[in-house]
Amino acid sequence: MTTIQARATHQPTARFTLSFPRQLRSEWIKLASLRSTWWSISIVAVLTVGIALLMALAIGDTGMPGIQMIVSPIQFTMLLAGILGAISVTGEYSTGMIRSTLAATPIRGLVLAAKAAVLALFMFVTSLVIFGVAATVVSPILESKNAAIDWADFSGAIQPILIASLCMAVFALIGVAFGFLLRSGAGAIAATVGLLFVLPIVLSMFGMAGPAWDWIRALGDYLPASAAQNAIVPQDEWGLDEPVAFLTLAGWVAAGMLGAWAVLRGRDA
Repeated sequence: MTTIQARATHQPTARFTLSFPRQLRSEWIKLASLRSTWWSISIVAVLTVGIALLMALAIGDTGMPGIQMIVSPIQFTMLLAGILGAISVTGEYSTGMIRSTLAATPIRGLVLAAKAAVLALFMFVTSLVIFGVAATVVSPILESKNAAIDWADFSGAIQPILIASLCMAVFALIGVAFGFLLRSGAGAIAATVGLLFVLPIVLSMFGMAGPAWDWIRALGDYLPASAAQNAIVPQDEWGLDEPVAFLTLAGWVAAGMLGAWAVLRGRDA
């Protein structure tokens, strides 16, 4: 009896995985190809420029710094940043694309890091451009009303815009965290809006309940929206000190990313 042994015609190759730079490029393509991304940024631009323009036109002898009119719209646009972060994640779960993403990059922490990095950088840069446009639009109006912004003063003019852009990136990352934690578009958006907008209003109501409830109202100072206001334009009269405000924002991002990483590692797609 003759034994015939089959010879392997090829050697098994290592499974292909995306490098981190390619993962970043992949996340950018996904983000840029969504119409919701550009609709969100367009609305942010309209709100920022529009509100800043209305405030500049209505300015009186309030003593409000001109730069505050440019960055104040963040109280509304933060919701769009958070929602964009949420849907950038939940959209992949709803379409099933997340399976392809995780198949190409089995190290799930890299998937989270790439998506967070791309979205944060995108939101920072676009916000910086939008604030710059708003400053260009309102500066002539403020000059005509003797309330011109001193652009040579870095801490009083340039720094608030940079910090406001950074805060927009923070809000987007909070949305990303809720997206991975909940995997539901409606749930992630509701949680993001609740944290950024609804909860600060609810806690502020305890200020009317008397001194015994001040500790609950004070908790509102550590919410992302309140901490962002203290970081952008520090106030001595209320809220957190500037260093504490930055630490608070960093804490929210760290807690959200760690929670998202734990859930992403522990659940199937």
